[in-house]
Amino acid sequence: MDANARKKQVLIINAAPMFREFLREKLASENVAVEIADGRLDSFTKIVRVLPDLIVIDIENSFEEIMDLLERKMSEPNAKRIPVIISGPVMDRAQISSLVQYGVVKYFSKPIKFDVFFEAIGKIIRVNLSMDTTPCVLEIHHNGNIIFVEIAQGLNREKISLLKYRISEMIDANKIKDPKLIVMMTNLQLSFVDGINVELLLDTVTADERIQHRNIKILSLDNFMDEFIDGHAAYVGVKVIKDLTSALGSIVGKSQSAGDATDIIADSILSGDADDGLGSVDIRFSADSGEDLNSLSAEGSLLTIAIVDDDEVVRRILTQSFLSLGISAEAFDSGAKFAQAIQSKNYDLAILDIFMQGVSGYDILKQMRTREKPIPIIVYSQAVQREYVIQALSLGAKGYLAKPQKPEVILKKAMEILHERI
Repeated sequence: MDANARKKQVLIINAAPMFREFLREKLASENVAVEIADGRLDSFTKIVRVLPDLIVIDIENSFEEIMDLLERKMSEPNAKRIPVIISGPVMDRAQISSLVQYGVVKYFSKPIKFDVFFEAIGKIIRVNLSMDTTPCVLEIHHNGNIIFVEIAQGLNREKISLLKYRISEMIDANKIKDPKLIVMMTNLQLSFVDGINVELLLDTVTADERIQHRNIKILSLDNFMDEFIDGHAAYVGVKVIKDLTSALGSIVGKSQSAGDATDIIADSILSGDADDGLGSVDIRFSADSGEDLNSLSAEGSLLTIAIVDDDEVVRRILTQSFLSLGISAEAFDSGAKFAQAIQSKNYDLAILDIFMQGVSGYDILKQMRTREKPIPIIVYSQAVQREYVIQALSLGAKGYLAKPQKPEVILKKAMEILHERI
């Protein structure tokens, strides 16, 4: 780039903290200047003063709240031609189309898939913005005050950077007091070439000062992680643990003395009361599911759920419940049939019974651990004993619901997990 060339400028208006700070950090790393504005007066003043190459506006409820600003922008000759990107709630096409006359070139419904959003910015301001394309599945959820982060396939720097803001947003949204963190990365094999990304991950999970280092556990079977942390003074207190039960036992404080760690976690998971919220940015990327960045369909039309249960009533009720949301559902009356189906087809999520004749739910969970892209699984079972719950979670289940549950409870849990996938 010519040293004398003017640096591109983006003005961000009324953005949520996570969205604003991540976008500012990412654009700054790409040598793009960022201005922040809040409120109509401040926003219009900065539009006229800065004359940015792009305006990004974040709205909470409806576009009426920013119509006055858009109209004032169009009345100013120097600002009239500045392109605008808006992020906001889901709106119909007629409403979105009406914004075109105000210079709005893109409208993103929340939660925003960051890779699509970032590509749009690059095209508009004509800057080749870099993206780490390393395959990576990164999921985040919480039960009580324990935040779980699971990482599989690889370490993607974009997703790890987003994780820092998502953790803080989750703590704020759920008013988590004394937060504790377990990072599960048992399927990753690491070496010295991963050192820079491991350091970014550790800087990310230790960034929020509300999470004390002694309350951060890394679940990893790789000796490299242990050696890496041991050699860095910045991560004193963070511990690497080899199995889930030990991780849970070490992170549950003495104040929770009503039962041991596995009892507490099992009770929390069986209650099905986790509610993480979607956040302002979706840390699943469209590229992960092969979506076309230029023509995204509605999320419902992209999802297929597998229901694996030998109870015909359960299969029929859950299938109809997902179909009512416009989500495709396929039912299997045995683990063997499901195991055969996934040889040639992938699913976004599976609802799985544990005890079935032949191939059991545990057999399916073990099989998932060998797949390059494991299917997220919610166990739905009559078995509520602690050892069954812990075994399912240790084998990679994303949730455990005790039968019977109302369909809306299962739908809610399914949508939480689908929206957690990064």
